[in-house]
Amino acid sequence: MIDAAILPFVKRAIDRPARALVARGIGADQITLVGFGIGLAGVLAVSLGLFGLALVCLVLNRLADGLDGAMARLTQPTDRGAYLDIALDFMFYGLFPLGFALHDPSTNALPAAVLICSFIGTGSSFLAFSIIAEKRGITSADYPTKGIYYLGGLTEGTETIALFVAMCMFPAAFPWLAYTFAGLCAITTLTRWLAGWRMFQ
Repeated sequence: MIDAAILPFVKRAIDRPARALVARGIGADQITLVGFGIGLAGVLAVSLGLFGLALVCLVLNRLADGLDGAMARLTQPTDRGAYLDIALDFMFYGLFPLGFALHDPSTNALPAAVLICSFIGTGSSFLAFSIIAEKRGITSADYPTKGIYYLGGLTEGTETIALFVAMCMFPAAFPWLAYTFAGLCAITTLTRWLAGWRMFQ
């Protein structure tokens, strides 16, 4: 919901470190892969109940996600880079709640399953829309530098990361947070279905 509004501030914040990494000959794809590895470490930390460490890994993972795109734009964006970025992002979003289910299955398994299912709804509607939009040559005015069409919604990347931060800070509230966000994701999925229905008729 607020990704487009905060994107200019994020770009300014990461521009200097992105330039420094490019100057050292580090590639955007390398940052994407390292960031995903750190994200996996965060999932493991959650499963072990090390929520402070998980929060650090989450922040570093998201920092890498911002840096790789900025670095690609400073050099030469590639289809492979865009593919890796979105594919690994979606995988991380599904794995992070799984860490809470592994940590406390009796309490967290069902809400984690509901949340991950809701992510399938938001993710599939997002990607399906972007495929058809690309086919028709439709571009997004809000995200002109993205590798694929970004269709907004009530729950976007910023809201999802805020959710994960809250889960790390208040792990006992995981079920309530998961069910609430899953409901918001359902609204996002429905609005994206409606947008596709109207635009692609």
